[in-house]
Amino acid sequence: MEGIVLLSVIYWIVVAVIFLIGIIKIIVASANNKPVKPALKLVIASVIMLVIGVGACAAILGGISVR
Repeated sequence: MEGIVLLSVIYWIVVAVIFLIGIIKIIVASANNKPVKPALKLVIASVIMLVIGVGACAAILGGISVR
């Protein structure tokens, strides 16, 4: 069980880092009048990862069998 907890913590840290990098890139790109599309892709990817992670945590904590 400790392995699942460790992987979950690492996953949430990665999601948070990707989101923060995307937000920082959006701010820097908009301040320098550069395109923000790559930064928006990072933010969208982190939100998708967030939704998938929440679903996986709900399945694990709820004891749902995903077969």
